[in-house]
This record gives sequence, structure tokens and C-alpha cells, in this order.
Amino acid sequence: MFIKLYAIALPVFCVIDMVWLGFVAKNFYRDQIGFLMTSEINWIAAIAFYLLFVVGLVLFVIAPAIEKSSWMHALVFGALFGLITYATYDLTNLATLKDWPVLVTMVDLAWGAALAASVSTATYFIARKVGL
Repeated sequence: MFIKLYAIALPVFCVIDMVWLGFVAKNFYRDQIGFLMTSEINWIAAIAFYLLFVVGLVLFVIAPAIEKSSWMHALVFGALFGLITYATYDLTNLATLKDWPVLVTMVDLAWGAALAASVSTATYFIARKVGL
């Protein structure tokens, strides 16, 4: 079941996050932390994050939601998972990096919660539709 849920969740996650990074918030991050950004994306690190984050979503949120037959579980625990995981990055940066913008932290925490909640809920409904 894990592999099937992962195969659904990964492309859902990628599409939603790419819309955010490529269109919605593209200028926001450049304007806020452009002084820290590299001109070349480290694709190995980016891909590793995507692969690992989705593992966490499937193990800790989506599979339990499927077992409980509860899309609300997917929504609520997805939001909590996203909030906590994004907080790990952003609050650490806020605590340790000079001039890290509070606004970036606030936006990222909201985005992490929204992203994980939407991916978890969408994956739940797709999985149910295909009979998982």
C-alpha cells in the first residue's frame, strides 16, 4: 500500500509545490532572501527533500487517514505535519541566521501547512477513487 500511496502523493506534491515556487511565490523569495540564494539549484538536495517529505506524509498522515477512512484526518494531520516540518527549517533559520526575515518564516509556515494538507487530502481522495 505504501508504494501505491507514494506513487500518488509524489506527483501531487510536485505539481502543487512547483506552482507555488514557479509562479505564486517566485518573486517573494527573491525579494526577501535573494541575498542568500544561489544562482544554481542543488538538484540532489531538492530531490532528496521532495522524496523524503513525501515518505513522511505517506507514513505519518496519508496511510493512517486511509486506515481510518477519514479525509479530515488527512487534512488536519497533513496541516500539522507541514507546519511542524517547515517550522524546523524556518525557525532554525530565524534563530541562527542574521537578517533572516520573519515574513519568510510566517509565509513558509502557512505554506507548509497548506501544502501538506492539500497533498494529503488530494492523495486520500485519489486513493479512494482507485480503490485503495
